[in-house]
Amino acid sequence: MARSTARKRALNTLYEADEKSQDFLSLLEERKVRPGAQTPLPAYAVTLVEGVAEHRRDIDEALQTHSTRWPLSRMHAIDRNILRIAAWEMLYNPDVPDKVAIDEALSLAKTLSDADAPSFIHGVLSALEQEKDEHQARRQQADRIAALADAEADADVSDDESDKAKAEVASAESVSSGDAHADSDSESATSRPEDGGSDQSAPSLDQLKLTMPEELAPDADHPSGN
Repeated sequence: MARSTARKRALNTLYEADEKSQDFLSLLEERKVRPGAQTPLPAYAVTLVEGVAEHRRDIDEALQTHSTRWPLSRMHAIDRNILRIAAWEMLYNPDVPDKVAIDEALSLAKTLSDADAPSFIHGVLSALEQEKDEHQARRQQADRIAALADAEADADVSDDESDKAKAEVASAESVSSGDAHADSDSESATSRPEDGGSDQSAPSLDQLKLTMPEELAPDADHPSGN
């Protein structure tokens, strides 16, 4: 009885979100905080909504495959979400036998939908049950392909990061080498004089006089003459 109540509460949430074109998980969070006049959502109702939201694409594809009368988009929102709940239990919850999931779906349809809904829902879910193993095999293969693609993407990212790191190291070494050469050239330029001269200035006349022999030095007090 507890799980039957949880299924109905989950259906209410999925139906409301579907009618509003609102994200399932978004409305679920609202209902967790504000359940309205009802009691808080049962844990299994939350599990059902989260499960349908997580696997919605695969569930809808499986249901569409086995719905020969109506495309999923044209089904009544109540029927569509009863099917989603049952399909999730059949495909993703091994704790619930397929027969129980189908019977619970029929019970909801008899209570909440029109007179034709139970037979339609029974036909779709029975077909899903017969090909359940095939659906699961396809899903597992898709999961393996996705995992392989993720691994290859991670490897590519790792290689790119490695190449980038190597390039940064090479660039740093190049800059360091260039700085060392620049420092060496600067030291060499500082240590040797410039070509073609010296820092000493030309001696003055007085300096020359001091270094010349006295007899050769000109005497301003003794003019040369007769």
